[in-house]
Amino acid sequence: MSRILNLIGSHLRRDLSACRSSARLPVRTFCCSARRPAEDSDVHSALRKRWKDSADTVIIGGGCVGASVAYHLAKGGLKDVVLLEKSELTAGSTWHAAGLTTYYHPGINLKKVHYDSIKLYERLEAETGQAVGFHNPGSVRIASTAARVDEMKYQMTRTHWQVTEQYFITPERVHELFPLLNMDKVLAGLYTPGDGHIDPYSLTMALAAGARMYGAQIYNPAPVTGLQQTAGGQWDVETPHGTIRANRIVNATGFWAREVGQMIGFDHPTIPVHHQYVVTATVPEVKALKKELAVIRDLEGSYYLRQERDGLLFGPYEKMEKMVLQDSWVRNGVPPGFGKELFESDLDRIMEHIEMAMEMVPVLKKADIINVVSGPITYTPDLLPMVGPHQGVRNYWAAIGFGYGVIHAGGIGKFLSDWIRTGEPPYDLIECDPNRYGKWADVPFLCAKARESYGFNNVVGYPKEERFAGRPTYRKSGVYELLKDKGSMGFHAGWEQPHYFYKPGDDIGYKPSFRRTNWFAPVGRECKLVMDKVGVIDLTPFAKFMVKGKDSHKLLDRLFANTMPKVGLTNISHMLTPSGRVFAEVTITQLAAGEFLLITGSGSEGHDLRWIEAEAADGGYDVEISNLTEEIGVLGIAGPNSRKVLQKLTDEDLSDAGFKFLHCKSIQLAGLPVRAIRISYTGELGWELYIEQKNMAAVYNAMMEAGKGEGIDNFGTYAMNALRLEKGFRGWGAEMNCDTNPLEAGLDYFIKMNKPADFIGKAALQQIKAQGLKRKLSYISLDTDDIDPEGNETIWCNGKVVGNTTSGAYSYSSQQSLAFAYLPLDLCSVGQKVEVELLGRKYPAMVIQEPLVLTEPTRTRLQKKAKGKA
Repeated sequence: MSRILNLIGSHLRRDLSACRSSARLPVRTFCCSARRPAEDSDVHSALRKRWKDSADTVIIGGGCVGASVAYHLAKGGLKDVVLLEKSELTAGSTWHAAGLTTYYHPGINLKKVHYDSIKLYERLEAETGQAVGFHNPGSVRIASTAARVDEMKYQMTRTHWQVTEQYFITPERVHELFPLLNMDKVLAGLYTPGDGHIDPYSLTMALAAGARMYGAQIYNPAPVTGLQQTAGGQWDVETPHGTIRANRIVNATGFWAREVGQMIGFDHPTIPVHHQYVVTATVPEVKALKKELAVIRDLEGSYYLRQERDGLLFGPYEKMEKMVLQDSWVRNGVPPGFGKELFESDLDRIMEHIEMAMEMVPVLKKADIINVVSGPITYTPDLLPMVGPHQGVRNYWAAIGFGYGVIHAGGIGKFLSDWIRTGEPPYDLIECDPNRYGKWADVPFLCAKARESYGFNNVVGYPKEERFAGRPTYRKSGVYELLKDKGSMGFHAGWEQPHYFYKPGDDIGYKPSFRRTNWFAPVGRECKLVMDKVGVIDLTPFAKFMVKGKDSHKLLDRLFANTMPKVGLTNISHMLTPSGRVFAEVTITQLAAGEFLLITGSGSEGHDLRWIEAEAADGGYDVEISNLTEEIGVLGIAGPNSRKVLQKLTDEDLSDAGFKFLHCKSIQLAGLPVRAIRISYTGELGWELYIEQKNMAAVYNAMMEAGKGEGIDNFGTYAMNALRLEKGFRGWGAEMNCDTNPLEAGLDYFIKMNKPADFIGKAALQQIKAQGLKRKLSYISLDTDDIDPEGNETIWCNGKVVGNTTSGAYSYSSQQSLAFAYLPLDLCSVGQKVEVELLGRKYPAMVIQEPLVLTEPTRTRLQKKAKGKA
C-alpha cells in the first residue's frame, strides 16, 4: 500500500462542527513563496493613523478581492479610498488558497476578468516592489473521454476570437508539458500558456502596498459593526474606532458577506464550502525536472494538480453527496474570532479522487503528505461571484461569492473600479450581477445549489445546460402544475419555463449534447405548429415593472432612446450607457396617462430595475416604481389561428382594424380580466396576455378548449428562439449588450436621435455615428450537418479570424442553420462567404438578406398593398 494510503488510514478525525478553531497550519510549509505572518507593528501602525471620518469609497474586507478594489480605485485617481479589515489582511479564504491562475473560463465574459488578473499579476511586483510568487508554467486540461474531446473543441471555437492563447493539443504534447503522467487514458488536452499559480498572501500584500502607494488608507483591525444610510444616499460605516461617512460602500467580506448584508436587510445567497487540498514532501522525480510542470486538471478525476516546490499539490472537488457545507454559518453566523483557522481534514471524503490522481500521476503513490489543508471558500448557488451595485438600496456595491477569488481578484478589482469611476460597466458581465438572485434564492435553495455546483465543478459543460437541484422554487407560474409533466423545463431567474413539449413516441428527458439531440424534432414540430396553426407559451418569467407619477414620462424619456408610446400603445425601447452601449431592451406600454408597464427579460429583472431606480433617485424624479413580476402571469398565443381562438372567448373586436399591432387593451377573456398586447416574439400573429396569477390556469384551459378545432397546442422557448431568428429579431444579451452599440446592432429604427429629450448615451451615439462603424451585425446561413451554432463561435475568412456569432439556431422553415454575427464592414455585404467554426470544423457560411421569413404584420401589409395595386 502506498505511503499516502497508509497515512490516510491512520489519520485522526473529529466532528467537523467542533473544528471552528482547529489548529492553524504554518502557511509557509505549503506555499511556493513563504508567506510571513502579519506583524504586530503593521496592525498597531494602522491604528495610530489619523482616523478618517469621511471617504469617497469604503471597502469592507481585506482579502485579495478587497485589496484589488482598493488598489484599482486609488490608482485610477479616486480620492479618499478606505479599506477596513476586521482582523488581518488575507484572513478568511485568501490566506489558505491554492492560488491557481488561469486564462481559461468556459464562459465568454469572465475570460476578460481572468485576462486582466494575470496581466496585472505579471507586472505587480515591479510596480510595487512586493514579491508575489507568481509562476506561469501553463496549464493543461486533460480529456480522457470522447465527450471531453468534444468539449475542448467547443471551447476552442469560443476562444479563437478572444485575446488569450489556447491550444487543442495531442497526447504527445500533453506528455511534454507534464512528463510524469500515465498516458494510457489521455486522448487530448487543452493547453493555456501563461497559466500557473501565485502566492495569495504575497499577492494581497502587493495589492495593499499598491493601494497605499496611490493614496488609499487601510485600517486593521477595524471590524464594521453597523451600517446606516443617510437620506442623501451616503453611508455611515460604524467601527469600534469611529464612524466613517462614505459616498459608497463595497462589500468584499468573503464568507462574512451574508452578515454584512444583513446589516442593511439583505440575505446574500452565499455559503462557505469545505475545500481540501493535499501537499506532498519532495518527490525525487519532480526535483529532477529541469523546468516547472504545467498545472494539470484531470477533469474525469475532478482534481487539479500542480508543482509545489519539489513536491506536488493537488486538490479535488468531491461529488455532491460527499462534499461538506458549513451551513451552520448561514444560520448562526461565522464564529467570532475565526479568520486564519482551518477545518479538520477528512481524507476519506476525497479518497476516490486521490486514487484517480495516483493512477494518472504514478509518482504520487510513493509521496509523503506533509499537509492537508481544509478551509472555507465561498459559493453562490451558480458558483459565479456577485459583482456590482445592488438593487434596492443606493450606493451599496457587492464583490462577494468568490469560489475562485485569486484568479478573479485582479480583474474584478479593475472591473468595479472602472464602473465606479465612469458610471457604467466596462463590459458585459451580467452573469455576475448581484441582482440575479431574489428572495426565491432562500437557504434551502442555496444549500442545494451550492452542493450541486461544487460536485459538478468538472462535469462536461454542454450547451443548453440544465441543473436540477433546488428546483422548483416558490416562483411557479399559474400554469406550472398543468405543464410540469408535459415537457422539458428550463430554469429562468427562479421560474420554471417549458423549453419544449413531449408527444407519445418522443425520446424524453434531459439529454445534453454538443450536437442535435432529442429536442430537435419536437422543436421543429412546435415551429410548424406556430407557423401553420396556433400555439400557447408560458412567458410568466418576463420581468414586469410599473412606473407612474408626475415625472414618469420625463424619467423614461431620459432613460430610453426611443420616444414614449402614447396611451394604449406599445413599443420596443433601449436603455443605453453614457458611452452609448446597450444596457437593456424593454417593451414599454403606456396604460393610462403617466402610467407605464415595462417588460424585460427574466434574467434582467434586478439588473434593469436597479438602473431605473438609480436614475430616478439621482435625478430626483417624482415617480413610483414597483416590481410586479411575481404578481402577474403571462401567456403568449401565436399563429394564424390565434385570433380565431381568442375571439371565441371575448366580445372585443380582435380584427386588424379593431386591435392593431402594438396596441394594448384591457379585455375580458373567458369572463376574466386580461390586459392584452398585440405582439409576439415569434413574429407571427399573436398576443401577450397579462393575467393575475390566480386566473392563469382558467384562462389557459379556456384557450385550449376553444382552440381544439384550430389545432392548438403548447410550444416552448426553444421554438420561440428559432422563430425569432428566422424573423431577424435581435435578442438582448446576445446581439446587443454592454459590449455593443445600437447602431452596429442594427437598432437604428428604435433610436430617436431627434427626440427633444437628452437621453442617456445620446451624445456618445452622435460621436459614434460621426466617427463611423467598424463592424456590423450580419445575418448568415450555414451549411452544417448535425450541429447548429449557439452563439460566440469563431468566424473565419481566408484563414483569419474575422468575427463571432452572437446566437444561432436551425431554421425549420428553410431547413438550414442561421446565426447572427458581428463582422467587419467590408465583410457584411449579402453574398459574402465566410466560415463558422463548430466543434473543430469550419463550416461554409454566407451573409444573407434579413429576415429569412417576413413577420406577420409585414406580410399582411404587403398583401394589402398588392391588393390595392390590383
